[in-house]
Amino acid sequence: MKGYTSLDQTKISPLNKWLLIIGIILFAANLRAPLTSVGALISFIRTDLELSHTLTGTLTTLPLLAFAILSPFAPKIARKISMERTIFLSLVILAIGLVLRSLFGVGALFVGTLFVGIAIAFGNVLLPGFIKLKFPFKVGIMTGIYSVFMNIFAALASGLSVPLLSLGDIGWEGSLVFWSIPAFLAIAVWIPQLKKVKNVSQEETVERKKTQIWRSPLAWSITLFMGLQSLIFYTTITWLPEILQEIGYSSSAAGWLLFLMQFSIIPITFIIPVVAEKMKNQKLLGGLTAVFFAIGISGVLFGHQAFIPVSVIFIGVGGGTAFSLSMMFFSLRTSSAHEAAEMSGMAQSVGYLLAAIGPVLFGALHDFTGSWTTPLFMLIGVSFVIFISGIEAGKKKVINEKVSEEPQISGV
Repeated sequence: MKGYTSLDQTKISPLNKWLLIIGIILFAANLRAPLTSVGALISFIRTDLELSHTLTGTLTTLPLLAFAILSPFAPKIARKISMERTIFLSLVILAIGLVLRSLFGVGALFVGTLFVGIAIAFGNVLLPGFIKLKFPFKVGIMTGIYSVFMNIFAALASGLSVPLLSLGDIGWEGSLVFWSIPAFLAIAVWIPQLKKVKNVSQEETVERKKTQIWRSPLAWSITLFMGLQSLIFYTTITWLPEILQEIGYSSSAAGWLLFLMQFSIIPITFIIPVVAEKMKNQKLLGGLTAVFFAIGISGVLFGHQAFIPVSVIFIGVGGGTAFSLSMMFFSLRTSSAHEAAEMSGMAQSVGYLLAAIGPVLFGALHDFTGSWTTPLFMLIGVSFVIFISGIEAGKKKVINEKVSEEPQISGV
């Protein structure tokens, strides 16, 4: 496949295979923690910098806008310089952004946040295609593995960011910069992958017929499903702690409830890809996703304080199911790693543009109405749309049924 070039996986040594897997895990660990750490600290940042709810919401929206704008370009850059090199460059940009947003003032906070968004945008798009390329016969289990570690670190960032804030009086700035450590570790582990890339000329590759993804109703169902589940996820990690504090929880307890939501995602993100790969279709899972979201959000809206932990677990289960299905749809509804990356690029471009509306609109609705009731009802309405798009995306179809032959890739 043009541009997606690497060493023949049939010749890879066991050591290199494990280095590849560890590199994927560390890369995945950096795809959510930089964002969820902000969610736990949002009230401290807003108070310290005297920002409005709407402006504070842009700390989540800026990365989402980067996802939306840059996602279609990630597959094109990867085809030119290889996935390995593109992923490495994204990790370098991520590390710079994490340090920049934490240590150099208000302006750097937003600029660094944008850098973080740019880096994660490339990771979000390329990882599903990279898995399909390197592990074509183990897509389900590898998707489950990287999803689990991505959400473990997301949960840790949610739960530990507030306690870290009080260690040695480092403040929210020091707490945020702490989450640059996984990025630097990932850079170190990923360096050997750069030595394994082969430059393959166009004559050695097979040109593929372009897939009309942007004209496919199935692709748009996947995109809508991806975008709306992301809207709920990024809205909740941004505003759930503040909502819970108004209910009566302390800032630390609210952070740990956000951790509980993230933690409940972890087992689901491993189970769902494995189960989904074995199912005839995924319509049932698509519908259940919306049900989980609706129950969890309704519990936050109407429930007594005692039921809040159960409610956030439902939101987490819904988020874990939705994310895993989205990643699997990129592989299950396409015929090659190239198409998977293109589908991922489309879904994450349009989807995250849609998701970017969530945190800002949610905060704006609160500022306008003076309560969280209307914003939470909005999320319940979004759940119903997820139900419809999830069932459509779950149907057993392939976006482009007629594809030309491509070289056989052996699994690791």
